[in-house]
Amino acid sequence: MRRLTAALVLLVFLTACSKTPTLVQREAFVFGTRVEVSVWGESADKAKRALAAVLAEFDRLHRMLHAWQPSELTALNAAIARGERDIAVSPELTFILRDAAGIAARSDQLFNPAIGRLVALWGFHSDEFKPAVPDAAAIETAVKAAPRMSDLAFAGDRITSRNRAVQLDLGGYAKGYALDRAAALLRDMGVKNALVNIGGNVMALGDKGGRPWRVGIQHPRAAAPLATLELRDGEAIGTSGDYQRYFEVDGKRYCHLLDPASGRPAEGVRAVTVLIAPQAGGGALSDAASKPLFVAAPEAWRGLARTLGVSHALRIDGAGVMHVTAALRDRLTMLASDVRIETLP
Repeated sequence: MRRLTAALVLLVFLTACSKTPTLVQREAFVFGTRVEVSVWGESADKAKRALAAVLAEFDRLHRMLHAWQPSELTALNAAIARGERDIAVSPELTFILRDAAGIAARSDQLFNPAIGRLVALWGFHSDEFKPAVPDAAAIETAVKAAPRMSDLAFAGDRITSRNRAVQLDLGGYAKGYALDRAAALLRDMGVKNALVNIGGNVMALGDKGGRPWRVGIQHPRAAAPLATLELRDGEAIGTSGDYQRYFEVDGKRYCHLLDPASGRPAEGVRAVTVLIAPQAGGGALSDAASKPLFVAAPEAWRGLARTLGVSHALRIDGAGVMHVTAALRDRLTMLASDVRIETLP
């Protein structure tokens, strides 16, 4: 059975005085996960307007980028499968796909949103999926088709794919992009202090009454935080784990994080967390970067993190050992006592 446990547990609490809440918080279910948005230090009316705008934006993005329900993305996928050329898409989707393609190139194609056909084959194009391993021949056929983001050619806001096997699934990018959009909306509305959590992808704005926002990193094998971390203004954090979307067959765990080279779920890793410094597109990078670092070989993931510009990262291997960069280790307050830690340069 899969555990629908958020990759990050937010350690925030709703407090209020008699007239004006110091912290106003709203929750929703979008992108197939629980979303929490908190605003600190604004009037109740202003905070509620800001929260409503953010959740409306999340709903818009959910409907635009859904990988298996009718959306602009599924319409593009259908056109690619038909072999159409010069497919018109919105400027926003063009931007998203160009950015995702750039991250894919830097990740040595381990982040590959073009493998939507493989994701569907494994049954992960569903909110509820059945424990069933696909036919080996079907997996091999999908892998040999070799769909990549580099198959996409852009001409303004028109797209052509050189490979009809490309089927786009932005499940490893959309939540992070939504963080960036939320931050932009909140800032445009004059909100200086907020925390946005989309199923474990988190971005902080400002602070909480002069104290940093504190989040918890989920233990991959326990219903408790592994560690806590104080987020600074504009920082984003993302986690990928084998404990969120997975199924088991004959006692073996199959998670939703697929290795594009083998066409099978990645093995030997339980979780990866990355912390991204304030930057344009930092939310999207926090979401996308954790995926290739999860899939990469043990000897390769640290170098890949450097290539992606990620200096703060941890990876928990199949034996439960936490390999963490010194930069991130200095920021963590460990809570779990059952984890062996190896600090890396």
